[in-house]
Amino acid sequence: LGLKIGVPNMASGTFEYVLPFLNNHIAPYVNYGAYDLEVDMTEIDLSYSEFGAKYYFSNKGKGWYAGVGISSFSSSLLYTDVDLSTGLAGTGSVDLNIDTTIIKLGLKTGGRLYFSFELGYGLGTIPDSLTFSATAAGVTETVTEDIPSIPGVGTGGIVVGNIGLGISF
Repeated sequence: LGLKIGVPNMASGTFEYVLPFLNNHIAPYVNYGAYDLEVDMTEIDLSYSEFGAKYYFSNKGKGWYAGVGISSFSSSLLYTDVDLSTGLAGTGSVDLNIDTTIIKLGLKTGGRLYFSFELGYGLGTIPDSLTFSATAAGVTETVTEDIPSIPGVGTGGIVVGNIGLGISF
């Protein structure tokens, strides 16, 4: 059991179980996190989930590993200061869901208290902009907002990198 901080999960809980066959090399895992934040007049509800399997090159769930998984990054965005063509500032909301296939390499220390580090890439389609309806003073119009440029995020996927800390038993 542990906690991870990084990209794309920002912060999540993690559960991993090393299977007692094939010399303890295979470990299915699950990561999950959900939180709310506000950025530049936009309220964002986020949730992140990932599940997959790791293959440890040594044994007993420690040392170097390769992992493959499927992730889902779901968000609801509420724009509270949208510029409409009428000159009014309106509000509008849209959902952004990004599903990726994660490929990663990592290192996990052994012992009761462990530390982990992962690097990889999430393959998937990420839009450049979002189109939604915004309303102000009874006027509704279609608005397109650009997704801000974020290092490591492109239209074909996202760089994966995180650190973890947890307890093994």
